[in-house]
Amino acid sequence: MKLLIAGGGTGGHLFPGIAVAEEFLSRDKRNEVLFVGTWKGIEARVLPKQGYRLECITAAGIRGKGSLARAKGLAKFLYGYAQSRKVLKEFRPDLVLGVGGYASAPALMAARGMQIPRFIHEQNAIPGFTNRMLAKVADKIFISLEESQTYFPEDKTLLTGNPLRRQILEQVALAEPRERGDDAFHLLVFGGSAGAHRINLTMGEALSHLDEVKGRLRITHQTGENDLEDVTAAYEEQGFTADVVAFIDSMADAYRWADLIVCRAGATTLAEVTACGKPCIFIPYPHAVDDHQRRNAESLLKRGAGFVIIEQELSGEVLAQAIRDLMDDPARLKAVGEAAQELARLDAAQAIVDEMVASTRKEE
Repeated sequence: MKLLIAGGGTGGHLFPGIAVAEEFLSRDKRNEVLFVGTWKGIEARVLPKQGYRLECITAAGIRGKGSLARAKGLAKFLYGYAQSRKVLKEFRPDLVLGVGGYASAPALMAARGMQIPRFIHEQNAIPGFTNRMLAKVADKIFISLEESQTYFPEDKTLLTGNPLRRQILEQVALAEPRERGDDAFHLLVFGGSAGAHRINLTMGEALSHLDEVKGRLRITHQTGENDLEDVTAAYEEQGFTADVVAFIDSMADAYRWADLIVCRAGATTLAEVTACGKPCIFIPYPHAVDDHQRRNAESLLKRGAGFVIIEQELSGEVLAQAIRDLMDDPARLKAVGEAAQELARLDAAQAIVDEMVASTRKEE
């Protein structure tokens, strides 16, 4: 069988697609996968290095733009549609999966015109504009969070969770539990691969309010390149034991080490921390489209599986108080971690591939 995966632009869209590709290829050595994306998206850098085939098309957004920009976006869509038809005719896929991002729209619309089975996967609590539009032409819609259901037709929506790459799942399984030979409390702070400037600043401000627990606190802080020196200096000036790095090579080991995590609320982060069963203080990125990170975090909050501080209410003192309160309440931390793990769906990629393959058998 052949699977075409369309979309990307960001890791949040691309990495679930890679997870599905891994699962699909593992089913039969004769299976083939082709990705369709854009030259500007992360897929152009990541996929060739991982050995995946990628066809790049022209695509652009049209939402919330002026009339001239919308006209240009529509022209790019039509050109991308023509390019997609050419790719589909040459590759002849049995299945087409859209994972969000600009490139998924022309590819799935072209697949509709050629009567190829079409599917989309939505990672966030609030679906992106592209997926909301494509829901009308999709045969099946896979969602990561229950909150997405209200935006899609119930009869063709399936809650699968957000697929995690095998590398992450294997790291989670193999990561060694840390030895607990002392009473130290281990805090992990990160903001994605590029870091999060506001979280970096606020954590630095929080240190003066954490002085009374300094002796117990051990911190790993991933800052991104830009804030590395300033954050390192802040910890040194306040006398904290901290491992400050620009990038964390093994997130699974970092998760396993942590008693508490402070992080953003992107869809991939949520999938990973729930897989590891870790309690988190989520600080949603306030400028995400449709404020979807806040809705992602609130999805866990209402299930007792996380804590949320919105940026409008964030300060060093507020963050420090939240950390101190949780350090002093291990039973609460344990309960929240267990609730998070109950939400994990480690078989998301399997469920998606199962459903797509089954749909082709129904048509035979």
